[in-house]
Amino acid sequence: MVDPIPSLILLGLVAGSLVYALMTILAAADFVRARPGRRQGTPPVSILKPLSGVDDGLECNLRSFFAQQYPAFEILFAVRDANDPAVTVVEKLRREFPAIETQLIVTGRPPYPNAKVFALDAMVAAARHDLLLMADSDVRVSPGLLETTASEFENPRVGLITCAYRAVAGRSFWTGLEVIGLNSEFLGGVLVARMLNGMDFALGPTIAVRRRVLQQIGGFDYLKDYLAEDFVMGKRVAEAGWRVLLSSEIIEHRIGSQDLGANLRHRLRWARSTRRSRPAGYIGQLFTHPLPMAVLCWILRPDWWPLAVATLVARAVSAWATAGWVLGDPVIRRTWWLMPVQDVLSVFVWVAGFFGNTVVWRGRTYQVAPDGTFELKH
Repeated sequence: MVDPIPSLILLGLVAGSLVYALMTILAAADFVRARPGRRQGTPPVSILKPLSGVDDGLECNLRSFFAQQYPAFEILFAVRDANDPAVTVVEKLRREFPAIETQLIVTGRPPYPNAKVFALDAMVAAARHDLLLMADSDVRVSPGLLETTASEFENPRVGLITCAYRAVAGRSFWTGLEVIGLNSEFLGGVLVARMLNGMDFALGPTIAVRRRVLQQIGGFDYLKDYLAEDFVMGKRVAEAGWRVLLSSEIIEHRIGSQDLGANLRHRLRWARSTRRSRPAGYIGQLFTHPLPMAVLCWILRPDWWPLAVATLVARAVSAWATAGWVLGDPVIRRTWWLMPVQDVLSVFVWVAGFFGNTVVWRGRTYQVAPDGTFELKH
């Protein structure tokens, strides 16, 4: 006779996952209904771009910022070394767009582990404007990004704006799987958190913040020791009484191509960082993996097969709500059949994230402390 306890536990977890899938659909609808206010002015913006090497599609990514349809902005670039190959790309675009104000800053070696924060701090010191928009090198945007964020800053209580992103993979099978997870599972979690608690965090690829708000939370001197400085920045801004907004503008996050080993290290770094930054939320991610649990439930109780079918439908609809409805992702319509594979891999990475306190980032190993700060190990 089959012990009913494990199957009943799994039944409860699957039921919770079905509720979460419904919440994801509602959260997607809530986000789509939100629209920016009417723009009253065009405050000048400083765009900050930390660079290190030449990512896949870097020239196109940077060109999308030069091509902004906005009357007043500058672009600042920061590299560690003047011989960085990204400098050649920047100089080519400066010649192509001579009317755009730009600055190129050579920072030298960072004195602490978070090289991105060091580069951003150097650019903030040189930036001329109050509105600061920070964007990673692997981000590609529409010509209306600055216009949209400017309209959303019309509310004087908005201190920080962060953008949801549509992940785009290179030719690697493994990053293709990751795209499915990012555009459905990850974004679903962001939208549900937004619906239930409001935004009290930020997403790293693109963040816009008022200079005085950044100064109020301690600036990059406070953020420099954190691995997930983007999350901490959003949290600090919300705790300071400012509103954090998830922009209606969708950006593209070009995640490139990785083999299995590199992709797993990347995922594990993200998992361990998330566990340190948001421990309760990390445990709650159990409910974002309904398919593996439903399959286990089906194996234990074959007569419960309708539950597995219902779970598959719920997962598909919630994935469409985020990846299709919110992001307009064309890839998931072609690769939907890989979703169970991604979900199983995601569960393994999630479990692995509970163990260990080291991460590999740009070829170096770092140790992450319980409070989310990190230091170079070797």
